[in-house]
Amino acid sequence: MSVRVVLGGPSTTVQDLGRRGTQRDGVPESGAMDIHAARIANLLVGNAEDAAVLESTLAGPALLFMQATGVALGGSDFGATVDGEPLAPWHAIPMRAGATLTLGNAQRGCRAYVAIAGGVNVPLVLGSRSTFLPGRFGGFEGRGLRAGDVLALNDVATPSVRRALAASLQPTHGNEIRLIAGAQQPMLDERSRVALFAAGLKVSARSDRMGYRLEGAALQLRAPVEMLSAAVTIGTLQLPPSGEPILLMADHQTTGGYPVLGHVATVDLGAVAQLRPGDPIRFVPISLDEAQQLYLERERTLAALRRVLSFPP
Repeated sequence: MSVRVVLGGPSTTVQDLGRRGTQRDGVPESGAMDIHAARIANLLVGNAEDAAVLESTLAGPALLFMQATGVALGGSDFGATVDGEPLAPWHAIPMRAGATLTLGNAQRGCRAYVAIAGGVNVPLVLGSRSTFLPGRFGGFEGRGLRAGDVLALNDVATPSVRRALAASLQPTHGNEIRLIAGAQQPMLDERSRVALFAAGLKVSARSDRMGYRLEGAALQLRAPVEMLSAAVTIGTLQLPPSGEPILLMADHQTTGGYPVLGHVATVDLGAVAQLRPGDPIRFVPISLDEAQQLYLERERTLAALRRVLSFPP
């Protein structure tokens, strides 16, 4: 079972749910930026939720399928087609041998996910198939896909697809991002405390899978502070000396010594992943308890969807 890459796109990589537990060894977790979209796409083709998928940023690949299988799309709308016929996000279809799936430019949002029945078969590196581009390991030879690459697929006895209830698929787009207060947020001066939650920040062009730089308001502490490096995670909002906050993403470093202004609620990480350079971002304060309740509610919704998809189409 294999797929030939006809066109790689500007950045298409193999990702799963990441290298859980490797930060203690100094290795970033990586994984899909919009984990919720990747999980649903896998469910639609009968995969385990942590199966390896393809993640495309801003524009997608063209893929020639050498054998019949099943394919599903999650995330943003890239105007995808199969041999010229439209394929919308959150849909799964049988893919015949010789068919070509083409993802164009993102019509909204930033990232799309292609799940293939059985999952993409690349070597495990530290327990994950995710690509870590800065380290050049994982995924397909530690890099983005290029024309001519051939991706092996895990065999499945009978490739199948599932059709989900539209109401169960909540979009992950949005510019209002809920933020749990960080330890150093109270140290901001009065103007900066207001600016942090005002509608003045936007995603800089100097943003990638490691982190988003946020422009539009130079934030300051009331007084300089010396800090020891501490563990950070995806969604941590740091304040470097420049005053432009940095929002850490999937390929973030494992520790950091900048003041921490907050942590994005897990349920909003997918929405952040779909922001593109130039998009506004507005933080909304939320308590840890509220963020945990929202997470549990989403997991219950996903569990219900999982039960629906366990039945034949």
